[in-house]
This record gives sequence, structure tokens and C-alpha cells, in this order.
Amino acid sequence: MIGAELVYWEQHNHETISLPVEAGLRVADSMKLMRSLHNREGMIDRHPPYSHGRRVASVPGRMGALCLILLFWAVAAPIASADEENRPHHPLQPADTSSPRATLNSFRSACDKAFRYIRDHGRTTSDERSVDYVTHQILYCLDLSQVPEYMRQFSGRESAVYLKEVLDRIELPLEHEIPDLEQIEQDSDKPPLTHWTIPNTEITIERIQEGPRQGNYVFSAATVDKVDDFYERVKHLPYQPGASEGFLEWYLSEPKSPLMSKFVHSLPEWIRTRVYGQAIWQWMGLALIILLAAAVMFAAYRAGRWKTGQSRQANLIRYCFSLALPIAAMLVPIIVKSFAEQQLVISGRALTVTRFSANLVFLFTVLVVLVGAGSRIAEIIIAQPNIHPRGVDAQFIRLACKASSLVAALIIFLEGGQYLGIPLTTLLAGAGVGGLAVALGAQDMLRNLFGSLMIILDKPYRVGERISVKEYDGVVEEIGLRSTKIRLLTGHLAVIPNEEMGRLDIENIGRRLHIRRVMDIAIPLDTPPEKVEESLRIARDIMQDHQGQQADFPPRIFFTDYNRDSLNLRIIYWYHPPEYWEFLAFSEQINLQLMREFEKAEIPFALPTSETIWAGQSSENGQKLPTAAPPTSSAATTSAGPDRIPKDSAVSDGAT
Repeated sequence: MIGAELVYWEQHNHETISLPVEAGLRVADSMKLMRSLHNREGMIDRHPPYSHGRRVASVPGRMGALCLILLFWAVAAPIASADEENRPHHPLQPADTSSPRATLNSFRSACDKAFRYIRDHGRTTSDERSVDYVTHQILYCLDLSQVPEYMRQFSGRESAVYLKEVLDRIELPLEHEIPDLEQIEQDSDKPPLTHWTIPNTEITIERIQEGPRQGNYVFSAATVDKVDDFYERVKHLPYQPGASEGFLEWYLSEPKSPLMSKFVHSLPEWIRTRVYGQAIWQWMGLALIILLAAAVMFAAYRAGRWKTGQSRQANLIRYCFSLALPIAAMLVPIIVKSFAEQQLVISGRALTVTRFSANLVFLFTVLVVLVGAGSRIAEIIIAQPNIHPRGVDAQFIRLACKASSLVAALIIFLEGGQYLGIPLTTLLAGAGVGGLAVALGAQDMLRNLFGSLMIILDKPYRVGERISVKEYDGVVEEIGLRSTKIRLLTGHLAVIPNEEMGRLDIENIGRRLHIRRVMDIAIPLDTPPEKVEESLRIARDIMQDHQGQQADFPPRIFFTDYNRDSLNLRIIYWYHPPEYWEFLAFSEQINLQLMREFEKAEIPFALPTSETIWAGQSSENGQKLPTAAPPTSSAATTSAGPDRIPKDSAVSDGAT
């Protein structure tokens, strides 16, 4: 508000003080100050400026209050003026790059503004935000298309300071010798000026040939890339009049934190000596922060693995919260990068390597966090009461979540690679070659993975079910992405690859609806028909409405065969539900009851018979038979192990 004035009316003395309002000083601030100084009830009004000449106080008033107000204006006005200088009327208006002359003048003017402001107010993050518009104008004059996106702001600022230092030391041509827009437009019959080089230098301003800024002139990418080399070649030259003296040295070594700056200036002179582009204290600080970051990330990694393994089976909530350690490790590279930039003021190639390494480590930690998040999301879904934690559905959920997290990680990897300056074609080619190498070197793993997918989709068995496959008979203990684990009835653990399980015939005993028993009873061949009929009646009475019977599956009992030495009675029945141990207990009762009833009815069981031929005895055709040892018993000579029933026994049994 320029040309306005404040009038302070003091009630007690009826005096009026009229003061002009300087540029950049807000009326509200002055009113607040005047009230606080006098601590009296007053009234402030705003009047239009006088129509004549110079404005002065209408009444002398209290000189103490006036002096304090003037002192406040003396301190506040320069700051307000500086802020007003850097606060444009059109904040979105870019720098003028319509011609080489406009670009050169815009760049130098913006650099001078930034230097004056930062020199007067120090270098802090808040102060740099105040000159963001000026910084944008500076970078607008540079071709940063060849600089990776993550380095454009910092590399552009550093290159601008180097370039300004070079321009301040060399002799520039006169104003009229630099092409401007009017001269370019006058030569409309000629092709547009594509580039202009400062005489006796390699500093080139090029015309942008395509894109949204087509026709603008900027310092070429080659110039931006070589500014530090240009500076090394001209740093022995004296400054030209009006130069920003010491701007580069101050920019490269002055910390942004006032506390850090005070600490650096208290260090001995030798530790501030620059070696390979950085001061010794900067190299020491960078090495210290990298070692500290590595130790923190290693500790977080080990603690995360220990916490994950400890809580995965015990508590789902703790398992989910164990991801906090990888997330904390993910933030470490960002902190290192920020500290190196803001506090250590690392520059040049050291800054490029530090930022690239920090961003690369951050990218990989993000990938690790994504994969870990996929596993935890899967466990949260599987924790629902209607999902068996070790069933096929759970395995499918785990596989789907892992696949989704891997796809997300791949997308982040490609986007992060582009951000780091790696071309997308290179990333895709590398991913293709890597995928081909993995496919060739892990064919068995891929076959097992597809086998797992088929098992998940077809669901021939699930965890907890008893199956019979090949020579294995047992309970499925785990269905993994590579293999299926079966706990055999003998207690042994069998591991079968899923690729093989996908093409084998599998008998799922655990899904049977009932247990069927086929029992053959042999009675002597000379048993009278009445006794045979009685044996059938006894068996049918015992099996009538037996335990575990369903209406659709009544027992079946028949006289089936004439054997060589016996008559065969066959009993078939079905037991529901298919509880094996209960079925065995019931079968035992049936066996004992049949023995008792057959004994009461005096119906014997047929015993296996054998024919013994002594040594020297002739066969039916008169030939001598080989000598054999005499049998120890007249019983059957066929033996069976403890888990096997002889085929020629009186009672044979099969349960399915």
C-alpha cells in the first residue's frame, strides 16, 4: 500500500500522528505495534494521501513512540522490500527465453536476485522457499533434458551457480551484438537461428526444436554438462564489474542450518580444505552418516526377520506390525540423502552418487516392503473363519497376493528406474533377458508352479484329507507352491512335487461317503443245506439295522461260491459316517457275534487244508517227486506277516 498513511489519535492528549505507510509494511502490523507500544485505547483510521507535496506528521506527538515506530520500519522495510522483490505480480510467468539475448539477460538477472537475497538473509530452507520463483526462472533457462529427473533440481541449481561464476569472469559481448527477437524476426527469409555461442567460448544457447517449448532459447545440454570444466579453466581470471563474487565457493560449502554453519566455521582451517570437490569435513560427515545408515538398516533387517519369524505363527497382529521395521529401514536412505544435501552441502559427483545410491536403496526397500505387505494381506484374508489356514483356498490366496505384490513391485521398479534415469527400453530388455534366464534355469520350479496352480483350481485334495497316490497312503499335511507333503500312516513324511501330483491318479480316501466292508466266511464243504440256510439267517439277523447303516445302503449277505474245500458266504455292509476307528470297533463286534452264534448253531468254519507228499512217493503219473522235509504241522503252509491275512484263510476281509 504505497501512498497511504496511518493516523494515530490519542484520546488523552488529543494529538494526531500521521505517518506514511512504506511499501511492503502492512497496515495491520503497524496498528498492532502502535497499540502494543502505547498500551492505550486508541483508534486507528486510514486516510487517503495528501493531495499536496510531501507528507509529514501533523502534530509532533510523543517522540518516543514515533522513534520506536520509525525504528521498526527501518528494520522491517528492507525485509519487506526483499520479499516484495522476489514476489512477482505474475508468479506463473516464466523467464523470457524468446532469443539468445533475452535468455542470457534473464539468467543473469535471476541469478543476481537469488544471490542478493540469500546473501542478505542467509541460507536456510525457509529462505530458499522465498526465492522459488527466481530459482524456477533460472532453471527455465537451462536445458536439463539429459539430467535424470531425481537430480534436475539440485544439479540444475549447481550448474547454474557454476555457469554464473563463469559468466562473471569472462568478457561478454556488447548488448547489441547478441541476437534478440527483433533481429531474428527481421531475418524471416532465412531459417530460424538454431544456436548462438558466446564468442571465444563453448557456451552455447540453442533453440528448442520440438515439444511444448519449441522456439525458445536455452543454454544447451552440452553446456550444462561442462560448466564445472569451464569453471576450472577460468577460475584464475578476475571477476568482471558487477559480479557475484564468491557465490560458488559460498554455495558449495555453506550449510543451510545456522547451527551447522556455526559449527563448521569453528573447525580448524585444514579440515575445511577442499579435496576432490568437497571439504574434508564434508567427506568425514558423509562417511559417518553412510556407516550409521548401514548399521541402522542392517539392525532393522535382522530385527525384522527375527520378529517376523517369531510372530508369524503366534499372533497375526504382531505379524502385521512387524512390517514397521522394514518401513523404518525404507526411510533411512531418504534421511541420508536429505542430510547430505541440506547439512553437509555435498555437491558435484559426490552428490550425484549419493543421491543415486540413496534412491536405489530406497527403491529396493520399497520392493521388499511391497512383497512383505502382500504376505500380510494374504494372512489377514486367510484369518477369516470360513477359510482353512492350510487348505487349497488359503494357498490360492497366498499365491494371488504374492503375484499381485510382485506385479506392483515390477511396476514400481520400472517407474523408479525411469526416475533414476535408466531408459524404459533398457529396463524391459533387462527384465526380458533376466526372465529368459530364470525360465531356462528354473524349468522344474515353473513346472511345479503350474502344477500348484492346477491343484489349486481343480482341488483334488486339501490339507487334512487322507489320499493314496503311487505307493503312498497318508494324510495331506501341507500344499506348497513347489510340493505336497503327505504324512504316511507309518509316520513317515513323503514330499511329492506338484508337477508330478498334477498328472498322477489320486485316490482321495478322506472324501469317501462311507466305509464298505466285504467279508467272506468259509464253512466246510460237507455242511448240510439246512445249516447253510441257518448260517445265512444268523448273519442277516446280526446285520439287520446295524450301527452306521443308511437306508440306501442295506447290508448284502449271500451264499456265493463253491470252493475246492469250502462253501463261501459273502457279507457286504456300509458304515456311515466314514470314521475309521469307530468302523473297526463295530467290525470287531460283528466278528465276535458271528463266532458266538455259529458256535451255538454248531456250524464250524472251514479250515485251510493242504496235501502232504512224502519223499519217494509217486505222483499220479508214476513219476518220482523231489524229497521234501516233513511239515511241522498239518496247518496251512502259507504264512503272513502281522499286517496281512492269508489268502486261503477261513475268513477274508477287505474294507474300503
